[in-house]
Amino acid sequence: MSLAIEVVASSKNMGLDENNEVCGETEVSKTREEAVDQKINRNMSEDSLVTTEDDDDDETVGKIDLGPQCTLKEHMEKDKDDESLRKWKEQLLGSVDLNSIGETLEPEVKIVSLRLKSPGREDILLQIPEDGKVKGTWFTLKEGSTHSLEFTFQVSNNIVSGLKYTNTVWKTGVKVDSTKEMLGTFSPQAETHTHEMREETTPSGIFARGSYTARTRFIDDDNKCYLEINYTFDIRKDWQPT
Repeated sequence: MSLAIEVVASSKNMGLDENNEVCGETEVSKTREEAVDQKINRNMSEDSLVTTEDDDDDETVGKIDLGPQCTLKEHMEKDKDDESLRKWKEQLLGSVDLNSIGETLEPEVKIVSLRLKSPGREDILLQIPEDGKVKGTWFTLKEGSTHSLEFTFQVSNNIVSGLKYTNTVWKTGVKVDSTKEMLGTFSPQAETHTHEMREETTPSGIFARGSYTARTRFIDDDNKCYLEINYTFDIRKDWQPT
């Protein structure tokens, strides 16, 4: 879960510096062509800021229509004369017992566990609340430390397409980070899947320390949400005793 709060500070310099504005009275040496180019660049920077602010909006915008859902048996019956497609389906489904799956259309994804990992420290097992709302501070990070999030999940009933992880972080009501990572397409299996996010470094300094609010979601290509967790966490000078 990325906590790079420098995002807020850097956005102020994305082509909006007042020192770069065109002023014909004080910069007579600038040509009209240069002024026009600068205005275009400034407008592009403003547009990029809007995109950054809205990148966590409704996932349905620009959503691809994947067509009607099918049961696993129907998936296997489709294009059964296409050998390459048949082999791909068999590889995806693995040892799935089609007779035990039934005729369920909707896939189900259960997040079994969430762990916060940091080198040289014991993993922090994060309790998953049933209602998705964590009471109190969920965890504390030491400033400047490296950490990663590992989660285990299980897929049942049907194939889940385009499963992804998203995490958005706010401080004092201002969004400071938004992370999205595609996990992939999974068939229903009795075994669980484990995925570890890339290792990141916690920000440090007086402005980084404090309390943050965040929202984590697991969604698929149909924008179906399998788990949403709303929580708070702290960044402090040192780890808290476990």
